[in-house]
Amino acid sequence: MTIEFRKVTVLGTGVLGSQIAYQSAFHGFDVTAYDIDDAAVTAARKRFDVLASTYQQEVPGADADKTTATAQGITLTTDLAAAAEADLIIEAVPEVLSIKRDLYTRLGELAPERTVFATNSSTLLPSDMVGYTGRPARFLALHFANRVWKFNTAEVMGTEQTDPEVFDSVVAFAEQIGMVPIELHKEKAGYVLNSLLVPFLNSGIALAAGGYAEPEAVDKTWRIATGAPMGPFQILDIVGLTTPYNILNDSGNEQTQQLADWLKQNYIDKGKLGIASGEGFYRYG
Repeated sequence: MTIEFRKVTVLGTGVLGSQIAYQSAFHGFDVTAYDIDDAAVTAARKRFDVLASTYQQEVPGADADKTTATAQGITLTTDLAAAAEADLIIEAVPEVLSIKRDLYTRLGELAPERTVFATNSSTLLPSDMVGYTGRPARFLALHFANRVWKFNTAEVMGTEQTDPEVFDSVVAFAEQIGMVPIELHKEKAGYVLNSLLVPFLNSGIALAAGGYAEPEAVDKTWRIATGAPMGPFQILDIVGLTTPYNILNDSGNEQTQQLADWLKQNYIDKGKLGIASGEGFYRYG
């Protein structure tokens, strides 16, 4: 038997958080999206409008009426207490453990006992956060790939304390919103996707940061030699440079922190954050 989720809250309305919220709403769920201030909420509304246009172009059967209604139907709030009134809460805030710790501590006190918490953390383990949730049996990871409507994997990973019924219910939810669930049998930092992707992206950054080759040359090499559609820097521009910066900076490894400093000094401090800002390693019209 699985738990039925009808009301879904997504915490964090950045690139991926806004996609998770929109995809869930597009498939008929009652969705609330939470962020920390009015500026973030205003930016989220714009992201939902852009997603409505994108879905019309790229998702079969996504006409203007449905995509517009989906964007307008998502409730936006800066009130965490209101956001906590959900059957399922998906956390997609920055990859900084202290931020997630503080959020889950507050959330655990506000949310009803029935509520299931799922983290979309790309690199942190759910066991790193479970002690702050107040509900270890109802907490797990649900990890999405960027451009969820196209690259539609949803990796589901619990801790040793996760209730199997909760795990199965989140797998079912992933299917209901049009994703392909990937079940992990035990915890693995980076899941399947990022265990493969993060070392690849870091290797690309190291080549450019070390002065071995320009980002365009690295991408060109990878595309031509492997037949892949994108190189590491094209992928980084889609992801947004803030997320890899946070991951590298919080690694505790001197070598990767040097890569984080290179990203910050040469791109982030100059407002080059990726596609979302109009420029990252490449410029976008």
